[in-house]
Amino acid sequence: MVRTALRVILDAEPDLEVVGEAATGAEAVSVVRAERPDVVLMDVRMPEIDGIRATEQILRSMPEPPRIVVVTTFENDAYVYEALRAGAAGFLLKRAAPEELVGAVRLVARSDSLLYPAAVRALAAEHARRSPAPPPWAARLTEREAEVLRNVATGLTNAEIATRMGVGPATVKTHVAAVLAKLGARDRTQAVIVAYESGFVRAG
Repeated sequence: MVRTALRVILDAEPDLEVVGEAATGAEAVSVVRAERPDVVLMDVRMPEIDGIRATEQILRSMPEPPRIVVVTTFENDAYVYEALRAGAAGFLLKRAAPEELVGAVRLVARSDSLLYPAAVRALAAEHARRSPAPPPWAARLTEREAEVLRNVATGLTNAEIATRMGVGPATVKTHVAAVLAKLGARDRTQAVIVAYESGFVRAG
C-alpha cells in the first residue's frame, strides 16, 4: 500500500518517473543496479536484508550510485541514524504530505541542501563524540573550509553560506567539494554526521 501510494504521487509529477519498486532489501539492490535511478526511497525495515545493508551494498557496488532517502515511521529511530551513517542522503517520514515527498525527492536530486536539516542535526548531535581532541582531518582544512563546514552543519544552503561569508555561490561550492574530499564524505549529510561525531561541531 505504501509503495503504491508513493508511485501514484510521484508519477503524477511531470518531471519525475518511478522506474521500479521492490518488496525486499535484496530485491531493492537488484532493481537499483538494473534501473540506475537518480533517487531511491528506501524503507528501513524490510525482509531478507534491511534498508541499512541495502544502502551499503548499493553505494559500495555502483560507481555512480543514486541518492538514497530512507523512508521511516519515526525520525529519532536508531535505524535512521545508522542509515545516514551508511551513506543515505536523508530521511523522509511515512506520514509526510504528498508535497513534502515530491519536494524531498527534488531537493535530494539537486544535492546542494540538507533534507530536514534540524532533524539530521539533532540525530547527529545525539551521537556526538565528547572528546576534546580535534579530529585528524581538521588540521587539513583551511580557515575558510572550516567555516563552510560549520555552516553546512547548521543546515545552510550554498546560497545562504555565500551571503553569510560574503563570497559567491561558486566559491562556496568549491569549498564544499574540498571539505567533502578531506572528510571522505559522500555528501553534505555525511559531512554533518562526521563533523558532529568527531566533536568538530558541538551541539548548541
